[in-house]
Amino acid sequence: MAMISYSTVVVALLASFMICSVSANFQRDVEITWGDGRGQITNNGDLLTLTLDKASGSGFQSKNEYLFGKIDMQIKLVAGNSAGTVTAYYLKSPGSTWDEIDFEFLGNLSGDPYTLHTNVFTQGKGDREQQFKLWFDPTSDFHTYSILWNPQRIIFSVDGTPIREFKNMESQGTLFPKNQPMRMYSSLWNAEDWATRGGLVKTDWSKAPFTASYRGFNEEACVVINGQSSCPNGSGQGSSGSWLSQELDSTGQEQMRRVQNNYMIYNYCTDAKRFPQGLPRECLAA
Repeated sequence: MAMISYSTVVVALLASFMICSVSANFQRDVEITWGDGRGQITNNGDLLTLTLDKASGSGFQSKNEYLFGKIDMQIKLVAGNSAGTVTAYYLKSPGSTWDEIDFEFLGNLSGDPYTLHTNVFTQGKGDREQQFKLWFDPTSDFHTYSILWNPQRIIFSVDGTPIREFKNMESQGTLFPKNQPMRMYSSLWNAEDWATRGGLVKTDWSKAPFTASYRGFNEEACVVINGQSSCPNGSGQGSSGSWLSQELDSTGQEQMRRVQNNYMIYNYCTDAKRFPQGLPRECLAA
């Protein structure tokens, strides 16, 4: 009897289902979870701001949980001297063996570029960092940061340009997040002990409060409510759900290579000193 692969089963389930595709209204879609009033929703739900001062940062989370999706957010990062600050935007499941897909924006001195830090955790295990210097000023206007997460891969994109792909290589022994629903979270917080030049540059509190602004939150996702997915059998694809089987075409691959060649400043897959017992399996297969 022929073996049926996991990906074949997923594709077979992609025939008919209701997919959640929702454009932003922060009053409806998120809740501010900490910060004692430092997070604010204005403009009839179209704009959200987080602030950080010496006493506290702030943060919010999505009301929905997702098991696969494409999540977009437009963010304008902290302007000026943002050294020591971190603006985090990520998906995460609860518990001690959590899954997580990270964007973290590490602040810097005025005139120096932000560092964009990406990571993937599965069952509480991470150490899959890639870092980039942003090639534009992320503080002068809003830019779109996207996480595409489907059963085959995770794609990180900036303004529609893919910068990183993390493939499902479970067949080669690499863990991949595919079983735990995750919420979207974002926060602005102080990490002066490590965020800028390894902690050598501290936060200048005379510049506080620091502010990050958000708009354009969009979720195309399999939403999980009371343990049930909005997608039959937990996965599927409709007319607007191409993200669930999306992969990078040749143009996307070339765009990603160009970004990585010109703007990547750290890749765990090339850090042999960090892994003296050998690089992770997914690095060897890449």
